[in-house]
Amino acid sequence: MNISEIKDLMSQFDSSSLREFSYNNNGEALVFSKNESAAAVSAAAIEAAVPAAAVSTPAPQPQAAEVSAPLADQAEVTAEGDIVESPLVGVAYLAPAPDKPAFVSVGDQVKKGQTLLIIEAMKVMNEVPAPKDGTVTEILVANEEVVEFGKGLVRIR
Repeated sequence: MNISEIKDLMSQFDSSSLREFSYNNNGEALVFSKNESAAAVSAAAIEAAVPAAAVSTPAPQPQAAEVSAPLADQAEVTAEGDIVESPLVGVAYLAPAPDKPAFVSVGDQVKKGQTLLIIEAMKVMNEVPAPKDGTVTEILVANEEVVEFGKGLVRIR
């Protein structure tokens, strides 16, 4: 696969609603992911499984590094407090609607029971309440990110 074919695939992937795409052919592997943490894991897993000469993933790896780097810096600065974990598997929404402000932001004071975010599971919107009064020190998920049971969502001090 040449670079123009890869760029064409990347362009089509970016304009699609797909979250992940992988292609394997005779030892060549290509993986695209719009999921921040999955992109880094997938690229690392493929590099370990396929010889470096056969991997053709020049663009997704830097893209994942660019997205992950600010999150890592933020984690070092604000790693205080208790983590609110996801009670179910679904899609996390940080605001009640796309044109509305987020439920909470870093630095906001929250009261016990206040909605921190919504997780959509099977077309049902489930509010995730604050377990205690405190200050939001970190938001651990991106808007519209798929979350697993037990994944950290928000850190409250």
